[in-house]
Amino acid sequence: MKILMSWKEAMSFVAQSDSNTVSMDAKSPIGHGTAMTPKELVAAGLGGCTAMDVVALLKKHKQIYKTLDVEVDIESTTGVQPAVFKQADIKFSVTGDINSQILLDSVILSQTKYCGVSAMLVKAFPIRYSVYLNNEKIGEGQSHFN
Repeated sequence: MKILMSWKEAMSFVAQSDSNTVSMDAKSPIGHGTAMTPKELVAAGLGGCTAMDVVALLKKHKQIYKTLDVEVDIESTTGVQPAVFKQADIKFSVTGDINSQILLDSVILSQTKYCGVSAMLVKAFPIRYSVYLNNEKIGEGQSHFN
């Protein structure tokens, strides 16, 4: 994987991989807040990676969901530089006519076997997850990889 970073203005950059681009910026007053920060992009990568795993596994099991949302809440250190992530909580919220055990197993497989972003980040800080189906909590756990 090769990423090219190009400066636009102030603290605004564009990252490019193949023909895909993503913008990033710093928060005001250093930047203009026109895009996600690099740390926000890491959190988005965590959410996107595990969401894609879960969708693929649900499709494999012919589970038809109505909505599927993944919320990533990351706590950072304060009062020290550099501020780093110290814990992540991922909330999976799914609606539809889904088998709850297949959904829970899909999240567990993502967070113990398939999600490469989780596998890398869990070496630096704990990642916890909770799973909701039709607004009812059906499970929770902590990411771990062998």
